[in-house]
Amino acid sequence: MIEARKTWHPWVTVVVTMVAVAVVSKTLPLSAEATAAAFLVPVWFWVWRHDDSVVKEHGLALGGLMLHERRGAASGSVRALVVFVVVAGVVLVPYAFVYRRWHHMLGPIHWASAWQAVVRDSPLAQLLTVALPEEAFFRGYLQTAFDRQFTARVRIFGAHVGLSLVVTSAIFAIGHLITVPHPQRLAVFVPSLLFGWMRARTGGIGASMAFHALCNLMAAALERGLTPG
Repeated sequence: MIEARKTWHPWVTVVVTMVAVAVVSKTLPLSAEATAAAFLVPVWFWVWRHDDSVVKEHGLALGGLMLHERRGAASGSVRALVVFVVVAGVVLVPYAFVYRRWHHMLGPIHWASAWQAVVRDSPLAQLLTVALPEEAFFRGYLQTAFDRQFTARVRIFGAHVGLSLVVTSAIFAIGHLITVPHPQRLAVFVPSLLFGWMRARTGGIGASMAFHALCNLMAAALERGLTPG
């Protein structure tokens, strides 16, 4: 019975959560906070209210903040920081170049406008109300749940990943399309693969959470700061 429940509960949770996110994002005045809550409630129910071993398995210790026994809980923080710095250094500059070419924004960069976009979106708000709830739900809870169902793995740059990475990223993209029905929203499938790899490589969501927030801020900065060539 327990194993059967582990098979179906991620799929039911996804459907219920996506419906809740779609409803609150369109009907409640504080939609960002409400959407964050819609993601965090199932994470609390399936993970955080259980013992420390379950929390650690899902990579949701958050440096020990979500554990009862916090001793030694931050031991993976250095690895997460290194992965974050390496990925950011490798990915962000080529991304900015491709973004400029793809959108034909080859004119001068308005740095003041770019900085205003970052301040407007607020790094702290991006981290706590966007990146944290989404990474906790998709990379912490969901990817781990699907790892139990899709057990085949391949090793990619030090991380053992499988079909759960692809399935989770597809659901992540569909979730973005539900809230804003525009085909471009499906493009988040690609960075989602990277977020999931970071979670697998580090054993937690700290690196993917920080990189997720950084990507959102950079996208806002590029949108506001670039001009047509």
